[in-house]
Amino acid sequence: MVNSRSVLLLVCTVLVVGAICGSGTRQDGKRRPCCVAVTNLDMSAEVVGETYRQQAATPPCVKAIIFNTEHGPLCADPNAQWVKDLIASMTRV
Repeated sequence: MVNSRSVLLLVCTVLVVGAICGSGTRQDGKRRPCCVAVTNLDMSAEVVGETYRQQAATPPCVKAIIFNTEHGPLCADPNAQWVKDLIASMTRV
């Protein structure tokens, strides 16, 4: 019989592997890492540059706005107010 601890361990393992291996496919055949989770925390101070990328929800990828930081890509919730504000400031002319 399977106990709840084993099920929880299995679920956690699947989530970690999905986060590490989750990726989308580009048209040129190269794989591009994708966001499998997003943050709602205001990370605007970490964002560098004036560009961002939108990601559609295509499992295992989730809907996200991807910003650049010094430490790599930042996956942000497109519905978070700080994300909307940052996008607006980047697209102002």
